[in-house]
Amino acid sequence: MSFRSHITRSGGMKALPVVWALMLVAGACSDEKTDVVHRATDGDSVPTMMTRDVTTLISDSGITRYRITTPLWLVFDEAKEPVWRFPNGLFMEKFDTDYTTDATIVCDSATYFKNKSLWRLDGNVNILNTRGEKFLTQQLFWSQRDRNVYSDSFIHIERNDRVIEGYGFTSNERMTTYTIHKPSGIFPVSDFKGNATTDSTTVTGDSTAVTQQQDIKANKSV
Repeated sequence: MSFRSHITRSGGMKALPVVWALMLVAGACSDEKTDVVHRATDGDSVPTMMTRDVTTLISDSGITRYRITTPLWLVFDEAKEPVWRFPNGLFMEKFDTDYTTDATIVCDSATYFKNKSLWRLDGNVNILNTRGEKFLTQQLFWSQRDRNVYSDSFIHIERNDRVIEGYGFTSNERMTTYTIHKPSGIFPVSDFKGNATTDSTTVTGDSTAVTQQQDIKANKSV
């Protein structure tokens, strides 16, 4: 992973010297305000870099993959587990190979675990995919290494034809093929009175149908 301004990447993510990272990030957006914090004894509590009002592009293997906008970016490169923290919220656009947005993500806070290439999104996580489907949850994990998205939290999905709710969720990165492990309800958009439960629900890419791994136990009296 690299910044557009440019930190090159070959293989896994690598920590950079603080001053070099500062020079690269500072050039990404003229409105950014970046502070370098001198080395401290406690790398877990004191950030090595703090950047305010950030808008920057991030590339992977030479291809621009993401645009990040955040009011505060804290880098903890000296921590036992190096992380980036976005405590005041994050807006992210994910691009395909043609630089077309295939997903947007908004959340109250986010943490990126560098060594694991793993994002944790917290608090009012709102994701929109290319089909206009909206995903709402309180916590979501996104593994760039495994190229999947997952959550154990309650998930609310708004589609054109129905609303799906449940607990436990896995998906591909584009949020177009996904599984709800413990669905609690499948409701028509026009009629939110319907109710159905099952052990697992899988939604595939271009299909508007919901395929259940076990029979839906529906209230047929409705």
